[in-house]
Amino acid sequence: MNELISLELEDCNENMSKAITHAESELTKIRAGKATPSMLDGIFVDYYGSMTPLSQISNINTTDARTIIVQPWEKNMLGAIEKAIIDSNIGLNPQNDGSIIRLAVPPLTEERRRDLVKKVREEAEKGRVAIRNMRKDANESIKKLKNDGVSEDEIKSGEAEVQKLTDTYIAKVDQLTELKEKDIMTV
Repeated sequence: MNELISLELEDCNENMSKAITHAESELTKIRAGKATPSMLDGIFVDYYGSMTPLSQISNINTTDARTIIVQPWEKNMLGAIEKAIIDSNIGLNPQNDGSIIRLAVPPLTEERRRDLVKKVREEAEKGRVAIRNMRKDANESIKKLKNDGVSEDEIKSGEAEVQKLTDTYIAKVDQLTELKEKDIMTV
């Protein structure tokens, strides 16, 4: 295979891999009824005038499948952390006992589970669309290589390889989606 086509395929592979990583991180944000420290990843606290991720000013642990414990490194930050959790609108009510904050994760109703599955499918579709766009970009780049003296046959085989990559990565997105849906629907 032509060297220029190989470079395009490497770029395409790398970009699609990043798309999978992104889709994975978006799917982890959708909670499945189990308490995980990653549920608080997007929360920033006003720490002496600068917005700081919650994980950088406290320990975040789970004691059981329904409870998250936030233990700030400085007791005077309890109020700010509590306010940040409420403002983040993640649907959890913080309970401040003066030294730690407890977050009780409520069990999911059947209706809420179905809504979450819809959300999972939307995120998965975004991942598939991103991968298809990368396929289109890679194919266009490979077609432009004709000007650099690459033969028709090499271009066709390059496009076939891009399609194989696309199929592989879309299958990975489908697999992630299936696992997440199963996780959400498990009571």
